[in-house]
Amino acid sequence: MSALAPTLQAFFTQRLMTERAASPATVTAYRDGLRLFVRFASQSAGCRPSELDFTQLDAAVVGAFLDHIERVRGDGVRTRNARLAAIHSLFRYAALCHPEHAGSIQRVLAIPQKRCERALVSFLTRDETSAILAAPDRSDWVGRRDHALLVVMVQTGLRVSEATALSCADLVLGRGAHVRCMGKGRKQRCTPLTPEAVSMLRVWLSERRGDPAQPAFPSRRGTPLSTDAVEYLVAKYASVASARCPSIGAKKVTPHVLRHTCAMFMREQGIDLSTIALWLGHESLATVQVYLHADLAIKEKALAMASPPGSSPGRYRPSDALMAFLETL
Repeated sequence: MSALAPTLQAFFTQRLMTERAASPATVTAYRDGLRLFVRFASQSAGCRPSELDFTQLDAAVVGAFLDHIERVRGDGVRTRNARLAAIHSLFRYAALCHPEHAGSIQRVLAIPQKRCERALVSFLTRDETSAILAAPDRSDWVGRRDHALLVVMVQTGLRVSEATALSCADLVLGRGAHVRCMGKGRKQRCTPLTPEAVSMLRVWLSERRGDPAQPAFPSRRGTPLSTDAVEYLVAKYASVASARCPSIGAKKVTPHVLRHTCAMFMREQGIDLSTIALWLGHESLATVQVYLHADLAIKEKALAMASPPGSSPGRYRPSDALMAFLETL
């Protein structure tokens, strides 16, 4: 067996799980990426995966794998960068264990992340949000559960994994009502609830009748909802709501769009970015800068303030429909 196999095993068992205490999600992501890489490298070298050595995993092979990720598998740039991050993490650990391969390892670590386009965040207007919240059929148990879940997600901006992990005890509905969750990076945070949400959740928990440790929004079998199930139900209710609010049909509504919607509602109220970052559980203020770019009202105010002297502020309005058509030709 080559040096790669025991190094790869120690990377997961010692570096990730023991030294860094990485979350299961991180271990799974690294496992999937490195499994793809080892399979590709073994096929390229014409040997079994356990026979691969670091001499066969040079920068050229890593570059070919990253090209394979995009061109053959059809993955996006962000997926490509995630796979490269897993490879970089492995090779940084390997540099400590195998200094004899320091040259080739450093060439792999020098491969940069690929830049990608950043689109404006997608979010819902208040009318669109109201239409989606009204979409569940609250005459049955599933509809009442889904309505309660959607209200919590829109108001608190929880990630879908955080929402599905909520237990009944995490919904604190007494004085200072709030939702407790374990966020990304294993950071605990509390998000306050409005009186309307508190009233609705009291009714739901009374019907739910679950123990404190049981999931707040369970499946029919009493198990926590999966993230895929929440994505499905959000898309389903968006489709139902599009009949009432046609503008929803032009958007791809996901659980993360509900999170963006929560942030944009806070921006509309003039809440500063540091509070929004705290509310959503972001570690860096730079992460919430995207909501400034998506806030058209801020740009319109800047346009009005920057209008040339002697001109009236506001958007351009064509004087005549026919002239407007001719000017677009």
